Amino acid sequence: MKSIFSYIFLLMTVIISGCSDNNKTKLVIYSPHGKEMLTEFEKQFESVNPGIDVQWLDMGSQEVFDRIKTEKENPLSDVWWGAPSTIFMRAEKLNLLEKYIPVWADKISSSAKSKNGYWFGTFLTPQVIAFNDKILTNQNSPQDWNDLVKPEWKDRIIIRNPMASGTMRVIYSAIIANSIRNTGNEAEGFEWLRKLDANTSSYAADPTQMYIKLSGNEAAVSLWNMPDIILQKTLYNYPFGYNFPSGGTVVLTDGIAIVKGAKNPEAAKKFYEFVTSEQSLILQAEKFYRIPARSDIPQDKLPQWIAGAHYKTMDLDWNMISENESEWMKKWDSEIKGKSK
Repeated sequence: MKSIFSYIFLLMTVIISGCSDNNKTKLVIYSPHGKEMLTEFEKQFESVNPGIDVQWLDMGSQEVFDRIKTEKENPLSDVWWGAPSTIFMRAEKLNLLEKYIPVWADKISSSAKSKNGYWFGTFLTPQVIAFNDKILTNQNSPQDWNDLVKPEWKDRIIIRNPMASGTMRVIYSAIIANSIRNTGNEAEGFEWLRKLDANTSSYAADPTQMYIKLSGNEAAVSLWNMPDIILQKTLYNYPFGYNFPSGGTVVLTDGIAIVKGAKNPEAAKKFYEFVTSEQSLILQAEKFYRIPARSDIPQDKLPQWIAGAHYKTMDLDWNMISENESEWMKKWDSEIKGKSK
């Protein structure tokens, strides 16, 4: 039954993203990177690879993981482009990824790639406190994590549903991991999440719903990634501002991988190399506000906002987060979500 639903879902996506030419090799991409960036690189890649028809599904990174796991016996995708490294770590353990070492593998730190060659980092993604800048400013909006659980922000916080969002799952898990690091146990972290739930007015089903609620007529705030906040403000004029948490920013390594059993592995490798080339990474930085994880991209070719993004990176145990994230989120969902009012 799951396989039937998967085929139906893929068929719907093909209709949405454009009809397929049966004479071309179909290359299916699962990604949370948004229609803007996916459309751009679909067109660019196809222009130099006219024999390949790129079809993509845009969904949350946790949803990508769940779908690839469900489709393990009959993979429907070829490339998984985008998710926090912690999710790729879990996927590697479940044998969902194909080993592939890109030509730039030695240009990235050991902490930003699989030691066995199953996934590699593409972007460094700082998480920020976002706010509605029609009403709030950098000065009177929350400055740090603990500001979010103060009484003045009750019912003014909008959160993307963490159960479907890899970004939010990692932010929440980072809070718990930081609690363990500072106190030796999870209690303080879960108590903070309980207070945040009490201040949260709603959990948005998808990013678009979150943007709409955040941009309303209230002094709303949220937690989200910096590149997307800038992108939405620039392209769609959403009234968004942001602060880096003063106590330390959760900085995710966003990655890419080829799906185990991909039906078109050679086309997948071409796409993988294309979207992670120096030229593509520079364009992604300029147009889509992504910070390259590769260390060999010349700084003078990157936009000034990257050099001007000053933040303190939170020191986190990413292996511990990867191993415990699912259990922590199940506990949050069953014991905290919506129960703290």
